[in-house]
Amino acid sequence: MSVTISPLTRDDKPQWAQLWYAYLDFYQTALPLDVYNATFEALLSDDPYSPFGLMAWADGRAVGLVHYLFHAHCWKPAGICYLQDLYVDEQARARGAGRALIEAVYAAADARGVPDVYWTTQDFNATARKLYDKIGRETPFIKYVRPT
Repeated sequence: MSVTISPLTRDDKPQWAQLWYAYLDFYQTALPLDVYNATFEALLSDDPYSPFGLMAWADGRAVGLVHYLFHAHCWKPAGICYLQDLYVDEQARARGAGRALIEAVYAAADARGVPDVYWTTQDFNATARKLYDKIGRETPFIKYVRPT
């Protein structure tokens, strides 16, 4: 499978939506329509601190997406890149789309002069973690969140 990565465009909204909803379903969550719309608009923003979106394509079909953003970091003057969301359609997994999306984020970070990229995943995401173990390095950090 030959994979092409391209920046998200307004015309990609139907394909992006299908992948985005599948991603949310994987994590057993749902978002209100206003968050969905605000996310898509933010991904198309010219603001350098808004999230960015990339799509993976194979055989003329959208097979994956990634969202990432840059932010300041007290230990890293160049800032840091957070790979926030990554999803590849089940039928396209283990064929290079996930790796291509991560490497595209690495390239975007390099182009911006930001050498550090990080992401999180669920401990049960064994399939994706096989790739992450090859293309990244697991850290000992444990994530905490404010209770709501």
